[in-house]
Amino acid sequence: MRKAINHLKKSDPGLCAIIERVGPCRMEFGPPEFHSLAEAIVYQQLDGKAAVTIFKRFAALAGEPLTPEGILNLTDAQLRNVGLSKQKSAYLKDLSAKTRDGLLDFARLVELSDEEVIQHLTQVKGIGVWTAHMFLMFSLRRPNVLPTGDYGVQVAIKKHYKKRKLPKPLVMEKIAKPWAPYRSVACWYLWRSLDIKTL
Repeated sequence: MRKAINHLKKSDPGLCAIIERVGPCRMEFGPPEFHSLAEAIVYQQLDGKAAVTIFKRFAALAGEPLTPEGILNLTDAQLRNVGLSKQKSAYLKDLSAKTRDGLLDFARLVELSDEEVIQHLTQVKGIGVWTAHMFLMFSLRRPNVLPTGDYGVQVAIKKHYKKRKLPKPLVMEKIAKPWAPYRSVACWYLWRSLDIKTL
């Protein structure tokens, strides 16, 4: 991690100032497995507290760690009762069925390139590029991911790089070019920078 931080500090003065303010990088990782992806689906478009509550109820019902069988055994009514929307329930069932049938192979993901992982994961209903990016960063621990569709990263770039409006992907790619091969770490700092009131 020290190597990544030294590189980012040298390559971008703006990011260097953010790193100084935020302090040590404390990225938290989850295992690259079915459970993490199912959890990511539950968390989509929910604020932190609501997501945690719903996920706890859901996991208590389906069994932890989550398995395709555990989820497929639940009825739509049971999923609705723990707070999952009809759409999200359908996504979780699609993920479970594709994993059970071998279409989604978590053991293989480690060997695939970032692009191949995105293609592999987005075959599941409800898993878009953003979710695949989060899985690459926080489960597969890929160091050079730039989630251009992430609102927090967009807001932080707009704020710290003096953009009038939220940056488009091409603008983000250009700003992030010097951060390679540690763009994931840079994004973590951008997210954290939004929590610090002194900026």
